[in-house]
Amino acid sequence: MDRAIRLARLAEGHTAPNPPVGAVVVKDGRIIGEGYHKKAGTPHAEINALSQAGDASKGATLYVTLEPCNHYGKTPPCSKAVLAAGISRVVIGFRDPNPKAQGGADFLAENGVTVQTGCRQEECRLLVMPFVKHVLTQMPWVRCKVAMSLDGKIATKTGDSKWITNSQARSFGHKLRARSQAILVGIGTAQADNPELTCRLKAVWARNPVRVVLDSKLEIAPDCKLCQPSPQGKNTAKTIIIASNSHTNAELVQKKAEMLQARGVDVWFATSDSYGRPDLQHVLAMLGGAGIQSVLVEGGARIHGAFWDAGLVDEAFFFYAPIVLGSSHARSGIEGTGVELVSQAMRLKDIKIRHFGDNWMVSGKLH
Repeated sequence: MDRAIRLARLAEGHTAPNPPVGAVVVKDGRIIGEGYHKKAGTPHAEINALSQAGDASKGATLYVTLEPCNHYGKTPPCSKAVLAAGISRVVIGFRDPNPKAQGGADFLAENGVTVQTGCRQEECRLLVMPFVKHVLTQMPWVRCKVAMSLDGKIATKTGDSKWITNSQARSFGHKLRARSQAILVGIGTAQADNPELTCRLKAVWARNPVRVVLDSKLEIAPDCKLCQPSPQGKNTAKTIIIASNSHTNAELVQKKAEMLQARGVDVWFATSDSYGRPDLQHVLAMLGGAGIQSVLVEGGARIHGAFWDAGLVDEAFFFYAPIVLGSSHARSGIEGTGVELVSQAMRLKDIKIRHFGDNWMVSGKLH
């Protein structure tokens, strides 16, 4: 199952509207087939693993991170393919929460296959949480990523931030980008850093997320990297600029929007919050409506603060470097309104700590 989970992680961010799934076929203590779901409309993980195993699948055990589907969608039911292959035992990590697809475990058990569920359940559940949240709420799973000094600063008082964390930590940050369907920043970050917001990993499974910029007044510079034509092929990076829908200079904003759209940039307008910024609930609803199941929020500090204040963060990744930047004028990792009492603080659960040389990461979930 550990191997199946690793395979499923290769699919994260690439299978929407389906969940990422990994599968392994084992016989006589040896792996004879494995696979993962690579893209919606293509064979599911179980089919890829069974195809690799071939006729040797008869009497074997199938380990799969998610319950085999039991319905006809773009592909036939995996449950029937598993039965037809002669698999004698199926070990399932997590039951499918989608009413349309669930039932594969019961179907297999009713037809004489030994079925075991709950193996590595928590890891398998987390793999599909973006899918689950999207199915149940039509909203994307929100990951928050912050890289900080020991004293919680993301830049010096002059604004210098390259680089706080080391190359190993930054490489893992690119894995988070590849696992997410969209990456979101505010206009402040876009103006200060002029980032590309692409995934630098060379692995064949790495893909660029959709780049989302919250820009209330549509102030983004047309010649910035985010507004330039992106590379074609597998690494094409789409850009969406989301502005507020209430402006005193609406005609000027509309002309700017048309100019950006002519460059291939999508411009959306969201309901304004009390500060005149795009309302985050509406932003997430629009992204979810576009089929985006997961969003990685990378900053800046005000954007992070707004997401935390609104209680919209599902999973958080805090990277730390053993340096101290000091100064009351240096930007903190998370701003916003915050809480008045320590007892009101949002607390992470299922904490994990990972080291990257002399850097480390603390991660956890909130919901």
